Amino acid sequence: MRVKLFEIAHARSGDKGDTSNIGLIARRPEFYPVLLEEVTPERVKAHFADLCRGEVERYELPNLDALNFLLHESLGGGGTVSLRSDAQGKTYSTALLRMEIELPEALAGLIGRN
Repeated sequence: MRVKLFEIAHARSGDKGDTSNIGLIARRPEFYPVLLEEVTPERVKAHFADLCRGEVERYELPNLDALNFLLHESLGGGGTVSLRSDAQGKTYSTALLRMEIELPEALAGLIGRN
């Protein structure tokens, strides 16, 4: 079944120069393997195609059930020189959570449970 990431994860984002940093954290440990499979650097790059001009790197944090993404060249030069309304990438986490992924039917019953 197709779901938006916000149904199985939460996220935080920020910046370092012209690179946006997005942390994506599974709401339940059972969702982490789905994030690993579905949320690839290539898919994140495509999701931010209009904003990210550089490489997308992914770091896996299995002890936290989380992924960390670096979106290089995605902030129009960075906070001090960018003319973008979000020069620090604070809304990038919300934008990523709108990405749709495939969730196995067997995990659908876990959505909304703590």
